[in-house]
Amino acid sequence: MGFSCGIVGLPNVGKSTTFNALTRTTVAASNYPFCTIEPNVGVVPVPDPRLDKLTELVPTMQSVPTMMNFVDIAGLVKGASEGEGLGNQFLGHIAQVEAIAHVVRCFEDDNVVHVEGKIDPKSDIETIMTELALKDLAVVESNLKRSEKLARSGDKDAKVLSEILKRVLVPLNDGKSVRPIVNELSDDERKILKPLNLITAKPMLYVANIAEDEIGQPYNDAVKVVEAIAAESGDPMVVLCSAIESEIATLETDAEREEYLEAIGLKEPGLNRMIRAGYDLLGLMTFFTVGEKENRAWTTPKSSTAPQAAGKIHSDMERGFIRAEVIGYQDFIEAGSESVAKEKGKLRLEGKEYIVQDGDIMHFRFAV
Repeated sequence: MGFSCGIVGLPNVGKSTTFNALTRTTVAASNYPFCTIEPNVGVVPVPDPRLDKLTELVPTMQSVPTMMNFVDIAGLVKGASEGEGLGNQFLGHIAQVEAIAHVVRCFEDDNVVHVEGKIDPKSDIETIMTELALKDLAVVESNLKRSEKLARSGDKDAKVLSEILKRVLVPLNDGKSVRPIVNELSDDERKILKPLNLITAKPMLYVANIAEDEIGQPYNDAVKVVEAIAAESGDPMVVLCSAIESEIATLETDAEREEYLEAIGLKEPGLNRMIRAGYDLLGLMTFFTVGEKENRAWTTPKSSTAPQAAGKIHSDMERGFIRAEVIGYQDFIEAGSESVAKEKGKLRLEGKEYIVQDGDIMHFRFAV
């Protein structure tokens, strides 16, 4: 599936509408719970004006942005961890993604039924978090029994896992996320815990979904509640109106979209911010390759070495890596071309230990 961000929330909060706008698809979005049963997956380009700028300087046959996957997961309800509303099935879908975008309803609309009968972001968030924590709790308790048994037989990894699971039980018993504890673990400990695929260990992005008439206005009380909860947990928040985003997505040309955005007082679609936030949430960054045939943005985890970045293009390039020719993005823009950047001494030759920087323009030398 690649890098994936799952869109979750209670029924009728705007998940499928947001997904449709993101992917410009027509997934069913209706005014009743569980409209989405199976998860829908959409591949979405990551908006990056740097690629556009590079293509202005380096004419090419095609310009290819980097991509990420968004997954529209059915709405959860209270009792989902015990199977309510097909909850076990839906929670299983969430366990497969790498990050979570939690859509929270922050608008009033008598025509759109709220599953709890009222707009209460705090309660909505608590419902989702409790169900996620209960699902993780069942996984942890089951694996703790197994790992303790193996630890007694001398299995060192099982002993380490047992100690980790005892620590994460504490927040889960309180219906809270395990991320603060996971963030304190060593890399080796995270590798041991990772196969459990704990949902509350995944990074979270809050998406506050507002009404059309609140675009460009100060945050309403509901959004302020989401903002406070996100700030307390250290999670990012994006505010958008899924109804407006859907209208923008139906426009066919850039000129039409720009005119519409200007008319409603926005510089860019809210979904652009959501996509970039999701990309950053996954701990990703972008490097570029440029040339006559193709200018392309590539995705690699932050702190990747040059060979690891080369491997994102082709495994042979990582295996036979010799060196990387690197120009920093800003140096390239100021020079205006690769040749001028070379003349100014801005092109560097980097070896296997080089840590790729976000925005690097790279050319890899390799032999296999």
